[in-house]
Amino acid sequence: MDGEEAAVPSLLFSQVHFVIVQSQSLNGEDAEALTFELVQKLVNNGAEDHTQPTSTGRIPLQEITHIISATSDFPAYDAATDALKSVVKPEWVTNSFSKGRLANPRSYSPDPRHFFSGLVLSCADIPEGDKDAIIGGVLATGGLYSSSITKMVTHLVALTMDHEKCQAVLKRDLKCKIVLPHWFDDCYRIGKRLDEDPYMLPDPEILRKTPQDPIVENKRLDMQGASSAQPIDLSRLAISGTQRLDVFKGKKVMLNNDLRIGSHLRGTIEDLVESGGGIVTGSVHKADVLICQYRESSEYRWASRAGKEVGNLAWLYYLITHNSWTSPMRRLLHYPISQHGLPGFNKFRIALSNYNGEARVYLENLAVAAGGAFTKTMKEDNTHLITAHQHSEKCDAAREWNINMVNHLWLEESYAKWQIQTLSNPRYTHFPPRTNLSEVVGQTQIDRHAAERHFFPPGSVDESEGGEPGLPNPTSRRQQDQRDPGLSGSSQLRPSSSDGVPYRPRSDGATPKASKSRRGKQSLRTPAASRIVIDGKENETPSSTSSRGAKDRAAAKLHDQAADIALYEKERKRVGGVIFGGRRQTSEDAVPNMGRKRSSSRDEGAATDEDARNAKRAKKSREPPAMRLLLTGYRGWANAPKREAEDKSRLRDMGVLVTQDPIHCTHLASPGIVRTKKFVCALARAPMVISTEYIDDCLAKNERLEPEDYLLNDPVGEQKQGFRLSDAVSRAKNHRGQLLHGMSIYCTEPVKGGFDVYKAIIEANGGTCILYKARAGSMAASRAGGLEEDPDDMDTGKPEFVYLVSGSSPAEVALWPKFRQMVQGIGKLPRITETDWLLNSALRQELHWKDVYELKER
Repeated sequence: MDGEEAAVPSLLFSQVHFVIVQSQSLNGEDAEALTFELVQKLVNNGAEDHTQPTSTGRIPLQEITHIISATSDFPAYDAATDALKSVVKPEWVTNSFSKGRLANPRSYSPDPRHFFSGLVLSCADIPEGDKDAIIGGVLATGGLYSSSITKMVTHLVALTMDHEKCQAVLKRDLKCKIVLPHWFDDCYRIGKRLDEDPYMLPDPEILRKTPQDPIVENKRLDMQGASSAQPIDLSRLAISGTQRLDVFKGKKVMLNNDLRIGSHLRGTIEDLVESGGGIVTGSVHKADVLICQYRESSEYRWASRAGKEVGNLAWLYYLITHNSWTSPMRRLLHYPISQHGLPGFNKFRIALSNYNGEARVYLENLAVAAGGAFTKTMKEDNTHLITAHQHSEKCDAAREWNINMVNHLWLEESYAKWQIQTLSNPRYTHFPPRTNLSEVVGQTQIDRHAAERHFFPPGSVDESEGGEPGLPNPTSRRQQDQRDPGLSGSSQLRPSSSDGVPYRPRSDGATPKASKSRRGKQSLRTPAASRIVIDGKENETPSSTSSRGAKDRAAAKLHDQAADIALYEKERKRVGGVIFGGRRQTSEDAVPNMGRKRSSSRDEGAATDEDARNAKRAKKSREPPAMRLLLTGYRGWANAPKREAEDKSRLRDMGVLVTQDPIHCTHLASPGIVRTKKFVCALARAPMVISTEYIDDCLAKNERLEPEDYLLNDPVGEQKQGFRLSDAVSRAKNHRGQLLHGMSIYCTEPVKGGFDVYKAIIEANGGTCILYKARAGSMAASRAGGLEEDPDDMDTGKPEFVYLVSGSSPAEVALWPKFRQMVQGIGKLPRITETDWLLNSALRQELHWKDVYELKER
């Protein structure tokens, strides 16, 4: 019941050993009261508090099961997740207490990838399919679902305010946001949690305002101090010297020589670190924290392989200014940069639009750090425009000059993953209609596995790189951790770690084989809930010495058979089935046999056969085809596969290649105007349409004739279909296969002729075909398919209607009401039409509508 707590078992948290991590959101008087309340609830219900020993900054991972933190931005987070410890927000405690049972920790994770963490969803008047899709997405990204309206619900998704759940929210004055389903769709497509305001009922901005109306930009305060890899205001450190710092307490810090700072500034930094309880050292082996500028230095590689914290000077300034710990990988420009930039990025010239303030400075510096060239003004030689939305003069110019227009996620993720991301990813070209994407700038983190792969892979460090006698080699330690991840001992601990926890990296490849001295003494075990350190010999995994050779031999054998498999599959798909004995090696369709191995006992006999085959192949060298001919309705080869193969070979010698591809054919041969899949699809590409008599005459005269003399003349077919073929071909040349560009057309599965036929016709004309089953994902698929049209298309009438191609069977008629509800919910007009509308429009090469095409319930 609302407002009533369930009966709490006296030992609800008896299996919980916890630590509370202080952060900016858990500091101050109110935070102290909250922390005290959490500790009391936990301890009074059987939990054991391990927070006190963390005064030195260390977290005893071997002794705990849960870490309670409002953020993932604390030093031991990566080690905790590698050790399978539950990191949860404070709400996990209160909600578990109110429900009387332990809640799922995953729904309360502070991991930024779970961007719906803390969200409790309920659904109102939306279609069942869309409801299932939204609920599934929310649960997958850390949220929760409630079937009824309670005080715990934070978001209610609805299409109107008329539903009883919406009225209950208003009547009971609940702190619940009522949003359109469009909000979830845009959040999923961007991969970030966007501001709800433009999507909130009863008067959502995305339905009220036009695209030309200015979009309000939310100011970002958290970007200060993180917009540059090289801090500019160096005098702030001297001013900040009077404040008391404890962020470096118990840590050893090394300032690398590649920072290029003067002795006075270096002395100021050292004084601040030491006054805050830290120690400044000149040895990377003794340091817990390395401050350096570039990723190419040996100190960077050594510290990174050893699992130490590595950041740049901007990160150090950020720690001093805020006196709060944050990971150097949390913000892209807090991590050391590369002297050479991202490979291939130096050929890019990048401009910005619709980003302002610190967000703009951040993206400018990020583009330069990646190795690209940033230009304040945009010219035709620019390669990319990074914009927060699509409405500006630069955006209009980018469309006119064919410049790639993307959002900032493309730049951030290319830098974070150290690999140029493909522009075909829809995340980088999606712009929510009333959202300025600058509100989610700076939320991308460094991919630590990508950084390791490119800059400090295993084996990149040895003791010769400035190593000191008696100190452990970080590379050998990491390899040892990969062999024995469950073992304890000083050799497995992160050296001089600020958190005192084992360094537990993920394996980069195959598991290395254990040495003989360790194989019988220690073994791998599944990590226990409350311990990392486990001794014993249970479940020892034996090493394998012969599997790799067997795998290589099997792969080689499969490679030898690949040509025969490909030829068989090609034959199996041909009309008439597989021709036993195969086709001739000289056939155009033959699959070449590359690299077939022969035994030494057959080499001599095989050489003669091979020479003979090569002589036959060299006898006839064919020129590229002058015609690519698509046949439809031709009966000359019916039930005669052998004759078909011979005639096609003769035509190919004449320069006529008979193809099955309607998209790339240059000529279309048919006995008349027919409504076949080949004819309708090929017509979209404006081929020369000729009569099938052309084939017979070419074969009879054994030469390639002029196709212009055989243009298709079918007055009866033209009168029956109601159009002139020459006019349709002329219109097709103008459309260039884009008659249905920007249109999303739905089609039922049991429609007469088959869904695949109409899908091919729609896509051949530049449209998008979506299978409609009134199931999960229908609405998301509609917007992904382009129902939200560009403003330039509004004059054509295309976006006003959304079409469903359907038959009249009872199963299809049952889908019509849900389709109308879905389309009307996004402000469009539904049209349910029979197949003749699509076929006639594709044949005429113009959108041709008659009322008789529309289907209605009887």
